Amino acid sequence: MLLPPANWLPQAPLEHLHLDWLTSAGIEVAILRLDQIDPLISGNKWFKLVEHLKAADRAGAEGIISLGGAHSNHLHALAAAGKRLGFKTVGLLRGHAQETPTVQDLQAFGMQLHWLGYGGYRARNEPGFWEPWLAQYPQLYAVPEGGGGLSGALGCAAIKEQAQAQLATLGWSDYHGWWLACGTGTTLAGLVLAEAGVHPVYGALAVPEDHGVAPQVESIMQSAGLATAGYELIDASRGGFAKVDPVLLEFIEQTEQASGIPLEPLYTGKALLALKQQVEAGRFAPGTRLIFIHTGGLQGRRGFSASR
Repeated sequence: MLLPPANWLPQAPLEHLHLDWLTSAGIEVAILRLDQIDPLISGNKWFKLVEHLKAADRAGAEGIISLGGAHSNHLHALAAAGKRLGFKTVGLLRGHAQETPTVQDLQAFGMQLHWLGYGGYRARNEPGFWEPWLAQYPQLYAVPEGGGGLSGALGCAAIKEQAQAQLATLGWSDYHGWWLACGTGTTLAGLVLAEAGVHPVYGALAVPEDHGVAPQVESIMQSAGLATAGYELIDASRGGFAKVDPVLLEFIEQTEQASGIPLEPLYTGKALLALKQQVEAGRFAPGTRLIFIHTGGLQGRRGFSASR
């Protein structure tokens, strides 16, 4: 069994986000703290993994093989889950061998690593990519980069339930939409599936538009047999994935001081700054209530800070 005990369900607190630029615009935002669900298996990554683990169990697999980079939140959560729940994990990494805090954790958690170089990693979406790896590890179940695909999205649909169950504690009876960072679009797709058009989902792109998030979301919707309405993608990449600038870093520092909520510059920090820009541009009417998802990823801050 790869799955945790049935009574192990990580819970994310939903709390008011008090910031001056929201108050002055008359906008209410509640932040769903996925960064607090678990010390290691943090953020949206657990939700993206859970349906993959169920599929691996059904297939009789002994563990998971997946892909990511040297700061990958997905591989970090996967390796931590493997160590905690006792299943084997193998990571196929982008680029050449390097030491980062994340890589050190992967090794400490018992994940076996293979570095693919950059050309080898680019081949991950080509037909036949998985064949030699599954021949080498026939007892493992292959999970896409970032825990993506329909299975990853279906796991993320549970995020809506966690938020809705806590609305009354905020004094809310309803809300007007979701706002979150997008890397692959899997979490956004899960929320779109769960909402089925009732509330819009706004995705702040942490990657440039040419990284294919929109086609990936559409592919998941088609796999689920649903239309692709109900969401909007907004460019928040600030020039590229992992691109940061003084404005972003200053915004993160000020927001952390004002709210006490830790952010990172690759996903959640960019998403919240993009929301501020949209609010100041008059995108949302006074009285709008939004749920902002803190997708975690704080472990990746360590290597980022060390490289600056």
